[in-house]
Amino acid sequence: MMKIVLANEQILIRKGLIFTLSLPDGLEVVGEAKNKQESLQLIQKEKPDLLIIDFMLGHESGLEIIAEAKLMNGACKFAILTDSQDLILFDHARAMGVDGFISLKAQPEELIYALHVIHRGRKYYDPDMIDLLLQPQREPLVDNRLIEQLTLKEKEVLGKLGMGFSNKQIAHNLFITEHTVKKHVSQILAKLSLGDRTQAALYANGMGLVQYQFDLLV
Repeated sequence: MMKIVLANEQILIRKGLIFTLSLPDGLEVVGEAKNKQESLQLIQKEKPDLLIIDFMLGHESGLEIIAEAKLMNGACKFAILTDSQDLILFDHARAMGVDGFISLKAQPEELIYALHVIHRGRKYYDPDMIDLLLQPQREPLVDNRLIEQLTLKEKEVLGKLGMGFSNKQIAHNLFITEHTVKKHVSQILAKLSLGDRTQAALYANGMGLVQYQFDLLV
């Protein structure tokens, strides 16, 4: 049985998915969420095999939710269900290791097939998106040169941002004060020309700093 959590701000989409996924055997929707808080609570409580989520839940980043969910349940897989054509978001999702990309226009049988492919450990690219997703990258996902401006401690903080840590969690993990963390985050955003910590988290994943931080802690 594949345990699934649905995260989408639109109740009609969630209810439609619940109906579709209730038809075949082997699939069980164990929870639905409309925002980040509900999504992470369900991930922690239900320990699903798969999270189906869009790039955005209202004003909240679906990719940031994925980054935090990876910390809670390393076995969980992630599928983006979207009608977005934003190439930057797709690039970031691929860099984070998202397992599948499914179009909101997909037929029910296509959706179910995609979920089984992902559950078996393979990547799934919706036929309607494959030309978009597999075209050669137009430019580097991140500017490798900018990161050389960061100090070692700032790189450590950036890695924690990529893992979805709050300032309090970073302070506890790195044995520094929250005030110091805030200063480091401000410096990171300024040096990397990023707008907020969500962009910093995506940058960290794109640069491979999250894996680097895991290795550092082993």
